[in-house]
Formats: sequence, C-alpha cells, structure tokens
Amino acid sequence: MDPGVEQDLSLDATTRLDTPWVTIVWNDPVNLMSYVTFVFQKHFGYGKKKAEKLMHEVHEDGKSVVSTGTREEMERDVQAMHEYGLWATLSKAE
Repeated sequence: MDPGVEQDLSLDATTRLDTPWVTIVWNDPVNLMSYVTFVFQKHFGYGKKKAEKLMHEVHEDGKSVVSTGTREEMERDVQAMHEYGLWATLSKAE
C-alpha cells in the first residue's frame, strides 16, 4: 500500500444494505383457496386480483412470498397467518 494514500477499509453503515425479510405462506391440505384469498385481502389489504395471484402461487408452487420488510414486521405477519390458520414462515430475502 502507498503510505501517501489514505485507505478506508471500514464499511460505512449507510452504504451497507440490510437484507430484507420475507413472509412465506405454504400450501396445506386444510384451507380452501377462497379462504386463503380472503386472508390475503383482509390482513395485507391486497386487491382481489393480487390476493388470487398469491393464492395460486401457494396452491400450484407450494409456497408464495406474501410480504417483505423488516424482521419484526415479518414476525408479525407470520404470527397473523398462524392466527388465521395458515402455515407461514419468515426468511431472509434472497
């Protein structure tokens, strides 16, 4: 290293981006598709079209990312999904 050149090797907290968290709802053999759509509309405030799209992802792909945010927000969403009787988990976004 050139001693005349100042090197800053520390990471600036403002330039580091925290990875967001996601809530994933998983398919289950219990809940009706209409109920899952209703839950997405009621809890997240999604329109019918978006709620149905997410419900179809759950049904056809086995899971769907239904919300993104801080860990604390996603913990609340997972808890709410459990209270509605849906199977949900949280994970760091990829």
